[in-house]
Amino acid sequence: MKIVVIGGSGLIGSKLVNKLREHGHEAVAAAPNTGVNTLTGEGLAEVLKGASVVVDVSNSPSWEDAAVLKFFDTSTRNLLTYEAAAGVRHHVALSVVGTDRLSESGYFRAKIAQEKLIKESSIPYSIVHATQFFEFLKGLADISMVGDKVHLPPVLFQPMAADDVASGVGRIAVGQPVNGMVEIGGPEQFRVDELVRRRLASIKDPREVIADPNARYSGAKISEKTLVPDNNARLGETRFETWLTQPASQVPSGHQPTGVAVVTEESHKKAS
Repeated sequence: MKIVVIGGSGLIGSKLVNKLREHGHEAVAAAPNTGVNTLTGEGLAEVLKGASVVVDVSNSPSWEDAAVLKFFDTSTRNLLTYEAAAGVRHHVALSVVGTDRLSESGYFRAKIAQEKLIKESSIPYSIVHATQFFEFLKGLADISMVGDKVHLPPVLFQPMAADDVASGVGRIAVGQPVNGMVEIGGPEQFRVDELVRRRLASIKDPREVIADPNARYSGAKISEKTLVPDNNARLGETRFETWLTQPASQVPSGHQPTGVAVVTEESHKKAS
């Protein structure tokens, strides 16, 4: 089965492409550096020829409110138009747990707009809401600085390893469209400030983390359970302490508030 991964050269996308190929699928990494640009439409018709599934794990290069909305609106409209012409039978999009509860944030308003376009399209779909990624805990600290300290809300979240994110998205991509949303998350719950504090200590980052009930998340005020998936979420296996022993934990990645959101051609910053 031919599966095109939009944002296929990013953190999640590259892992996903490899996993799909290992299972015998024709997985194609599509990104600006491979000649595919969802904002302009460049290369889309060619890369989608013969594709059964498209998985969109791309992310906006800018987090400014208007820019991020334009990115997700334009790229999603282009993708869905070209997919319809190519006969694609399943559109899979990576989003963030809690997106619908974070409309105070410009980034998440853009993700809500993206999801609305997908739901209103004629193409069968699956929207994957993932929790934050372990790989972006340092990035979460970076975007939460107030003066020389890290201010984070002491609320619950259930982050997961990027490798488990890719596995979860892959399983959904090769299955039947759910025409709805599937949540995936990590096996353990933590307080946001607690885990970021542990992550910074593990990489000998001296910054102090302050538990601040008024701190915002990607510009939004959040409550105790805003970032936590429902009880029926599909959970990854990698625990935080196990992840710390893996090579992926040794090099801090760029930031991502996301859910998935942040700064790679693929996605999770405030989500992950």
